[in-house]
Amino acid sequence: MKKCVFAKSKLEYLGHIISCEGVQADPTKITSMVNWPPPRNLRELRGFMGLTGYYRRFVVNYGKTAKPLTELLKKEAFHWRAEADEAFITLKRAMTILPVLAMPDFNIPFEVEADASGKGVGAVLMQKGRPIAYFSQGLSKKAQQCFVYERELMAIVLAVKKWRHYLLGNHFVIRTDQRALKFLLEQRVMDNEQQKWVSKLLGFKFEIVYKPGKENKAADALLQKVNNFELQGYSLYQAEGFLEWEEELKQDGKLAEILQQLITGTQVQEGFSLRKGCVLYKGRIAVPKHSSRKVAIIREFHDTPLGGHSGVLRTYKRVASLFH
Repeated sequence: MKKCVFAKSKLEYLGHIISCEGVQADPTKITSMVNWPPPRNLRELRGFMGLTGYYRRFVVNYGKTAKPLTELLKKEAFHWRAEADEAFITLKRAMTILPVLAMPDFNIPFEVEADASGKGVGAVLMQKGRPIAYFSQGLSKKAQQCFVYERELMAIVLAVKKWRHYLLGNHFVIRTDQRALKFLLEQRVMDNEQQKWVSKLLGFKFEIVYKPGKENKAADALLQKVNNFELQGYSLYQAEGFLEWEEELKQDGKLAEILQQLITGTQVQEGFSLRKGCVLYKGRIAVPKHSSRKVAIIREFHDTPLGGHSGVLRTYKRVASLFH
């Protein structure tokens, strides 16, 4: 009888407080986490990580914040350093501001906002703009080397698998700031890695909607760290009408034959490969001999601020590093 209650506005259940407002963490458990002393051994660290990990769905960017601590859980890796102490304090601070998550309503479509950074992926499960759960996960060194397109695809697949029990059998919307993913299921050519990830989405009913990065704040916040700014920059060549190059490939007799061989999987000349609709030669984009875009490429690598009006040799090396 001590576990039976009636006519209550709030209910305690398995470390959560459930009310008409939603689901929130039990304040007594939060107090325990905040008062937890710095771990002196592996057993104490496992206890802290187990308690905080139970509420990771409430924590924005949990995976990235806790990474220095999870590294210490490896065999013979427990050495408490300043980085681990900072992560320990940051994680305890995050536990004091846990949000109230909405209760899922299976009569309303779910929304998944996913995003990826250089070292991790993050996603938010929502309904009517209110978060139901957060998800974040660090990427392996191999995954960090993948293209942005592939990392964004990983974020979507990992999030859908995480919330399979909510999404399976229901139509839902996936929002991403990677425009090309909007046409994921319409692609005619995929490499083996992409096929592996896409196959994990079979059986789900969904549509992918492009959402510019400045509007994709919820998932993007999973990959940011408050009061810790890091300036990074990179340059990427993108010619106008890049997706129309396939037409020029078909008009070039030699490249058209190679393209057909790559699509059908028959034997092709050594060094050629197909990636996202482009014919590559030793990792460089193959440009048709009579392409009308040759002048535009040279101008991009010479006349623009990116090119800096470099000399002939330097401009040639820049172009040759990406194009064949």
